[in-house]
Amino acid sequence: MSSEPTATPELRIGVDLGGTKIEAAALAANGHMLLRRRVATPRDDYNGTLSAIAALVTELEHELGRRASVGIGTPGALSPFTGRLRNANSIWLNGRALGHDLEQRLQRPLRLANDADCFALSEAADDGAAAGAKSVFGVIIGTGTGGGIVIRGQLLQGPNAVAGEWGHNPLPWPRSDELPGPCCYCGKRGCIETFCSGPGLAADLLRVSGRRLEAPDIAIAAEQGDGDAKAALVRHEDRLARALASVINLLDPEVIVLGGGLSNLRRLYRNLPPLIRRHVFSDGLATRIVPPRFGDSSGVRGAARLW
Repeated sequence: MSSEPTATPELRIGVDLGGTKIEAAALAANGHMLLRRRVATPRDDYNGTLSAIAALVTELEHELGRRASVGIGTPGALSPFTGRLRNANSIWLNGRALGHDLEQRLQRPLRLANDADCFALSEAADDGAAAGAKSVFGVIIGTGTGGGIVIRGQLLQGPNAVAGEWGHNPLPWPRSDELPGPCCYCGKRGCIETFCSGPGLAADLLRVSGRRLEAPDIAIAAEQGDGDAKAALVRHEDRLARALASVINLLDPEVIVLGGGLSNLRRLYRNLPPLIRRHVFSDGLATRIVPPRFGDSSGVRGAARLW
């Protein structure tokens, strides 16, 4: 995508393209959110997805009476080799020239980045949960499991555009009952995402107890004393701790910010540090594990900050 906006820099629009919703927000130059809108994602409909994004941007600009720069947070990422989207769990977007097609619809240059990258960029900013940290790993644990890396305020994307994609590494230090692991949409087995995402948590409960509950309902049931649900959360925390310890051993970030639906589990911030410490190749753990400051607004805020 082009590196220079044609719009007034005082107004930036960020779009968070999710599997169930598309959210757009307009931000002033100081980061203040002016307007925010969301619609349901037209699943399995590529042209409908383009139209929904264009309509949201047009609506915000019409209400504010100004043209804006636009950044898009996407599942997956644009391939540096083909310019087409790849690795998205919203699989109807894969193989599509999403950036080019949206630029044609909106008649301006755009910037696109992975949604977890946008989350990390938002929370590493001066007003985010990791403000002041030189190295930040932003984690999405929701429908999928992604990550983004920010070093001294700059998003690290890498030549292959996969920096931070920890969810498609194998679960570290697997136990015998975790092998070979569940099948992942990426074509491999035992990916961190298949264990640590919301659907991964639900699938684990189903495998062990035969009960079908979605991740939010598992959390509620655990609080109400349900033994199966409590045991599923204990297994989830252990796996998440192993996965994050491998990131710390490689990147050693000052702060890890958790995002996505499962980041709302307050018990994670109490239980994860001692579990992570068991697997970190150090005699202590200085990395802070923190909740996001902007919650589900981080994606759009980070997308807007791509300019």
